[in-house]
Amino acid sequence: MKKRIASRTRKTRETDISLELTIDGEGACSIETGVPFFNHMLELFAKHSLMDVQLKATGDIDVDYHHTVEDVGLVLGETLNEALGDRVGITRYGWCMLPMDETMSRVALDLGGRPFLVYEITNRTKKIRDFELGLFEEFFRAFTVQGRMNLHIAQLYGKDPHHAYESVFKGVARALRMACAPDPRVKGVPSSKGAI
Repeated sequence: MKKRIASRTRKTRETDISLELTIDGEGACSIETGVPFFNHMLELFAKHSLMDVQLKATGDIDVDYHHTVEDVGLVLGETLNEALGDRVGITRYGWCMLPMDETMSRVALDLGGRPFLVYEITNRTKKIRDFELGLFEEFFRAFTVQGRMNLHIAQLYGKDPHHAYESVFKGVARALRMACAPDPRVKGVPSSKGAI
């Protein structure tokens, strides 16, 4: 299987984003969004998915973080979709139960081409420093739609908000790593329809 790699740019009046993604990488990354907590979560995503991610994003963060966070989700999803190509030979499904100290998250996903997000977070903390944690739902929705996947995220329990969201991002990364992995027994696309 050839190395699955893609790059995308997106430039609007609100954001300027360039991203290169290598699915079959080592988890190497360079992440610059101007939003420190978001950088941290994306670094965890790269490390635990074993995808190489080179991301440079600037946005109107003097207004708020919304446009930057959502648009990075859009570009990450578009780049993943492009790197997956026709999705021939992939495992397709992935899942993970991810503990992080007192926190547990459950993630399951399907790279079957039909976008849908289920997002349930039990931790009700609104912010970490100045970062509104509700923005992560917008990030994952954009990522799901552009990545053409069905993504179910359930942060089941845990009091510390940092741990809660760290377990979510690591769980998504591990589930995606499983789903993207080649399965040598799959001939063509893993769908009875014959296409994804």
